[in-house]
Amino acid sequence: MVRVAAVQMQPAVLDTKSNLARILGQTQEAAARQARLIVFPEVALSGYVLTPEEAESLAQPIPGPATDAITQACSKTGAHVILGLLERARDGTLFNASVLLGPQGLLCHYRKTHLPLLGVDRYLAAGDVLRPPVATPAGRVGLLICYDLRFPEPCRVLALLGAQLIALSTAWPAAGTLYPDYMARTRAAENRTYLIAANRCGEERGTRYLGRSVIAAPDGTLL
Repeated sequence: MVRVAAVQMQPAVLDTKSNLARILGQTQEAAARQARLIVFPEVALSGYVLTPEEAESLAQPIPGPATDAITQACSKTGAHVILGLLERARDGTLFNASVLLGPQGLLCHYRKTHLPLLGVDRYLAAGDVLRPPVATPAGRVGLLICYDLRFPEPCRVLALLGAQLIALSTAWPAAGTLYPDYMARTRAAENRTYLIAANRCGEERGTRYLGRSVIAAPDGTLL
């Protein structure tokens, strides 16, 4: 049996330094409780309700300072971490991204392919590639982000590629009860995979988040 963790948190908007410090602390705490795979929410470093100018100033390269710091934490704890963050590509394009990091460094880098007209996603470029699952102590893990779950095809593609677990960094708003109540469990059951969804909580600039992070078994049962 492998223990995993979905870290439900409220990032401080615009404060990447304090958010990174909290992420490192929570990684250490979860690893001390024997979690081998630790999943954090969508754009957990920066916040989600941002202006284009704020997004420009807060986006980071991948790999970059944040991923390097988390890799060091993985090396010390032996855990693997999945984190959502704003990415600045080499050509300056901004993406809503997710990374899988382990003691050996960056293992997977995914860019959100389905962008709702909400928050910072209104100003970002869409990704166009689903990354193959990566072997971890928790099994073969595939990455998705938030609204990607709304569509059946991404989870099915990852399952056909051999994913045993799908990790979703997300920012479900308070009205999005459909996702934890039905969609996360359905995607797990219809693809016979585990699914971890780490959501935000609290409020940011008038947007309230749902919390209710989910860890579902391949039969849809909540774990």
